[in-house]
Amino acid sequence: MMNNVRVRFAPSPTGPLHIGGVRTALFNYLFAKKHNGTFILRIEDTDQTRYVANAEQYIIDALNWCNIPFDEGPGKNEKFGPYRQSERKEIYKQYANQLIESGNAYYCFDTSEELDFHRNDHEEKGKTFIYNWHNRTKLNNSISLSKEEVEKRIANGDNYVVRFKMHDPIKDGESAIISSTDIIRGNVSFKKELLDDKILFKSDGMPTYHLANIVDDHLMEITHVIRGEEWLPSLPLHIALYQAFGWEIPEFAHLPLILKPVGKGKLSKRDGDKLGFPVFPLAYTNSETNEVSRGYKEDGYFADAFINMLALLGWNPGTEQEIFTLEELCKTFTLERVSKSGAKFSPEKTNWFNQQYMMLKTDEELAEIYSTILNEKGIKKELKYVIKVVSLIKERATFVTDFWGLSNFFFEAPTEYDEKAAKKNWKSETNSLMKELIEVLVTIEDFNSQNIETIVKQWITAKEIGFGMVMQPFRLSLVGEMKGPHLFDIAEMLGKEATIERINKAINTL
Repeated sequence: MMNNVRVRFAPSPTGPLHIGGVRTALFNYLFAKKHNGTFILRIEDTDQTRYVANAEQYIIDALNWCNIPFDEGPGKNEKFGPYRQSERKEIYKQYANQLIESGNAYYCFDTSEELDFHRNDHEEKGKTFIYNWHNRTKLNNSISLSKEEVEKRIANGDNYVVRFKMHDPIKDGESAIISSTDIIRGNVSFKKELLDDKILFKSDGMPTYHLANIVDDHLMEITHVIRGEEWLPSLPLHIALYQAFGWEIPEFAHLPLILKPVGKGKLSKRDGDKLGFPVFPLAYTNSETNEVSRGYKEDGYFADAFINMLALLGWNPGTEQEIFTLEELCKTFTLERVSKSGAKFSPEKTNWFNQQYMMLKTDEELAEIYSTILNEKGIKKELKYVIKVVSLIKERATFVTDFWGLSNFFFEAPTEYDEKAAKKNWKSETNSLMKELIEVLVTIEDFNSQNIETIVKQWITAKEIGFGMVMQPFRLSLVGEMKGPHLFDIAEMLGKEATIERINKAINTL
């Protein structure tokens, strides 16, 4: 067991949380719980131009719905707060200054026009312009300018950025490689000569992601950084920053992408729209366009089924087991069994998980959920009746929201009849047969499924006619179409009076 594991999920509040983000949060949560550690939520809102007002609350609501709430974060156990980067600006400024003083960072005054000129000039010569050890002395910065000039420019309020001074692989005589061990990917290494001097801080007082991220992870005592593989190219800079500050480097694990159902490319909202499945945990309304994006919760998925599906996207328990409770996931999960390659998302498999979880729930639990749907339709039925309905139809459903389409006839008499079925099953002699059937049903004292079946079948046999001549129009009368569970179960549920009423209505209509 590792000591005092502290992990963080650090999303940007720029819109709804994609399921890729939820999976990152989940893997952080599982890792923390396995090692009795702490799962932290930090809001990375340094880019105020992309900030969306309701996005932070959405992130918190999504984690709560998934049953993976954070232990420490905005408004909760704030021992390392504040947990919003926009509220930590003064902290970053102090650390940017520290890097400048130690010679690990420098001021740059290059305008965007000057940088464009260099880019174009390099392109014309068939090269790529990188702001780094190779050309920093020729550019407009505190390395090429005098100390007085730099102080004068800052005092004048000139725009500047602070860049990290990535080591010169030739002059410093150091190893030309930055390497690290990733828990998932093993040894990863990067050539220093290809790394640029990244911007860490801007004159408007806002840090870039890189500085804020490293400072916060250090101050919040993060032990393991578990994040998406899109951050892998930033790893050498982050390692170099830790070294420049003289801080202990946490362990890193870069998770594989979630891929489109067709395989290649990262799963996007567009894929969901096109193929008809959600890519967000909860429905989300864009406050500017009023466009509503679908959510797993509102589409009728169970939170535990959604989480079980996500856990197996890129992680393999090493056994045949597929259904895991959250508690089992916490015990079984290891980063070593997370795959390096992308995991293909399957909408069909997600539906399968939901169906499996539905079968694990009791009829009472499902009836409680279904009752809320019935109430919305203005239908009030006692729970006992709804439980019986659920027991008859749940095998055919994937979602509780499917129940109405499978069972509406238990609550409402049909107002119309399936045209094709009526044409096929309601013949010239059907009316008189149905009238005779009513006479048979009237005589049945104990109106239960088995009794009705025995008596009706005896009558059909005595008449020496095909069962279909009675059974098909009988079902059509009760249901309105050729669907539903065992016919005599339906009759028992409706009761003698309603059953006869529906047959009479069908005789008059058809």
